[in-house]
Amino acid sequence: MRYPPRRTKRFALAALVAGIVASSAYAFTASNTVPGTSSGSGAGAISGYTVSSIAYSLNASNPQNIDAVTFTLDKAATTVKAQLVGAGSWYSCSNTGGNNWSCATTSPQMTAATATQLTVVATQ
Repeated sequence: MRYPPRRTKRFALAALVAGIVASSAYAFTASNTVPGTSSGSGAGAISGYTVSSIAYSLNASNPQNIDAVTFTLDKAATTVKAQLVGAGSWYSCSNTGGNNWSCATTSPQMTAATATQLTVVATQ
């Protein structure tokens, strides 16, 4: 059975358009590169620090003010903060060598009358 030339041309044209659309859709798809990642779960013991050699530095002009607190931790730490009043300000501490730390307590100024406890938080 022979198709009339018009029908064959339409079919060929439709096939050509379908081929162009299919190849265009393929050309616009991009591939993604996803790097390898890691995920996991583990457990480790959390132990506390022992604080020793605690000393308070009083202000030379007004000894009612505490200018700093110094202490020694029993092992290395990277971040240390201290508090001298429950729910009070946290003071940042700096390492003065080894496991020795000093915390300036002048901003806000700590006073001997208001200091009620020493709380130290340290992390490795």
